[in-house]
Amino acid sequence: MKTTQLFDRKTVISAFFDAIKKCTPQAQWRNPVMFIVYVGALLTTGIWIASLLGYLPDDNHFTLQVMFWLWVTLLFANFAESLAESRSKAQAASLRGAKQQSKAMRLHHADINAPKEIVDSFSLHKGDIVLVNAGEVIPCDGEVIEGGASVDESAITGESAPVIRESGGDFSSVTGGTRVLSDWLIIRCTAEAGNSFLDRMIGMVEGAKRRKTPNEVALTILLTALTLIFLLACITLYPFSVFAVEFQGHGDVISVVTLIALLVCLIPTTIGGLLSSIGVAGMSRMLDANVIATSGRAVEAAGDVDVLLLDKTGTITLGNRQASRFIPLSGISEKQLADAAQLSSLADETPEGRSIVILAKQRFNLRERDLASLGASFIPFSAMTRMSGVNLGERLIRKGSVDAIRRHIEVSHGHFPDEVTAIVEQVARTGGTPLVVVENQKILGVVELKDIVKGGIKERFAQLRQMGIKTVMITGDNHLTAAAIAAESGVDDFLAEATPEAKLALIRQYQSEGRLVAMTGDGTNDAPALAQADVAVAMNSGTQAAKEAGNMVDLDSNPTKLIEVVHIGKQMLMTRGALTTFSISNDIAKYFAIIPAAFAVTYPQLNMLNVMNLHSPASAMLSAVIFNALIIVFLIPLALKGVHYRPVSAHALLRRNLSLYGISGLLVPFIGIKIIDMVLAFIGF
Repeated sequence: MKTTQLFDRKTVISAFFDAIKKCTPQAQWRNPVMFIVYVGALLTTGIWIASLLGYLPDDNHFTLQVMFWLWVTLLFANFAESLAESRSKAQAASLRGAKQQSKAMRLHHADINAPKEIVDSFSLHKGDIVLVNAGEVIPCDGEVIEGGASVDESAITGESAPVIRESGGDFSSVTGGTRVLSDWLIIRCTAEAGNSFLDRMIGMVEGAKRRKTPNEVALTILLTALTLIFLLACITLYPFSVFAVEFQGHGDVISVVTLIALLVCLIPTTIGGLLSSIGVAGMSRMLDANVIATSGRAVEAAGDVDVLLLDKTGTITLGNRQASRFIPLSGISEKQLADAAQLSSLADETPEGRSIVILAKQRFNLRERDLASLGASFIPFSAMTRMSGVNLGERLIRKGSVDAIRRHIEVSHGHFPDEVTAIVEQVARTGGTPLVVVENQKILGVVELKDIVKGGIKERFAQLRQMGIKTVMITGDNHLTAAAIAAESGVDDFLAEATPEAKLALIRQYQSEGRLVAMTGDGTNDAPALAQADVAVAMNSGTQAAKEAGNMVDLDSNPTKLIEVVHIGKQMLMTRGALTTFSISNDIAKYFAIIPAAFAVTYPQLNMLNVMNLHSPASAMLSAVIFNALIIVFLIPLALKGVHYRPVSAHALLRRNLSLYGISGLLVPFIGIKIIDMVLAFIGF
């Protein structure tokens, strides 16, 4: 299934047409090596047409064959590049797809009883007032001006737990595209239809630019320098040939087609054509690790990553808050608190409620009871009261936030102990969320809810630290909670109360220091940062927008998968280094193999150096052009399989590449060109 996803029929057909579309100066200019091949293919095509029409006295049969193999070389490189980049185009398109048009109930003024009209969400303007009931999607970014409700923001943020949104305070802001789960909200739109949260995400994603890695920059400079050197050398060969023929009075001037073929053979077309294939290979190896990579460049960059940013919820933590301990007040036993907390949670189907039932069962073997047989009535959670509970005869049990329970006690003129405040502060300092349990106006204690850190993650972060990778946790939690979770999980640093803009700024800060940044995330609010990061791993359990903004998707949703990603990235760098060594050695060998035969028509003395005894100058050049194209195809298995990764020093790696791929690069052209020459002579070409 993995191969089908990456090389499905639609992708291959699309890549084929993209390869043809890339045959333009603008597209080819990005790769100086293949640009020379492109210009050579155009020139030979023009010469062939002119000779065919009789305008040039040229061997159109030889020109046709050279032209054909140059276009084959170019189209293969374009096809590989198109295939490697085919999925990266979906980033902004996915975010646009998240902008679903819906119906909105617009009010004439801020009153639930005001006249209403149904309009399209895209027609809303800043300042419009809308009413959103339970089960409906919030149609615009806005501010709650009346009401309170629990809101599911998982489609935007990736957070699995609903949040409370109410008028006034710090929790009045709502995002278009989220869904109201309970109660109702009256919202004043704070943004125009084209300037919503998602629109800003799209803008930041489209504005983010992935940088070339240092290795890629170095290789580009090397390939450009070699290409320019051989270009100048081949250009000067023509006037020397003309001068030699005039001076000697015999011989033939070397043809332009021969010089073009010679130039294409001598420049490093092997590595130039295989760069994209190496990228595709990196993505295939990522699939073996259950990671989908949309860019081979991202896999390569992973080999040099030294900063990793991780979203907390669903990445470092499980994402659902769970009961971790019961903290009773003085004079109350822990079992008594657990019993009351479990009774109040038996009909609570939220992850928090179910975890309370399970914890009570584990700690004190308290079994679930049948509320119907007990004549119990369950009090559901309400965004207005922010409490839930159960009535069992004379037992009135409630659980909720500290502020909600305080109000509940004060309404009945009860006493709220200072000991509760101390416990709540202690829970908050450790990064937990306190739920206060009260029975008949008497507070029993506090249930601590924690966003559980994934098992074994601290050890994995230690491994990353040994590899020289700094880990930074990003969370919307306050500084106190973030510090506690950072200490428990073992990350090196953290960013608390993070906004999309803050995440983006942090990544750009690290990049301005010359560091390569990797990030994992799972929410739409992570999309701009994922798009800016050099390596962006989105969790498969996250939102579609996050997965499309990233250049990798971890199907296992394991944030520490970066260790394997780094190994594959380093293997990719080693593979490219090995093939670069082979390509340069290959060019040197071709130079000494074909120059004597190619220039024997101008300088007959060079026949003494034609140790390969090639059939003719035309056969020598055609053999070299064919070998130049076919060697790319024959090296694809090595590019796909990759060089075996071994953590060795740079000096040891250089010695290995020079001894293995350097020597083989020198020998293979002599053998290959001779075999092709013999075949061409045998079939009469």
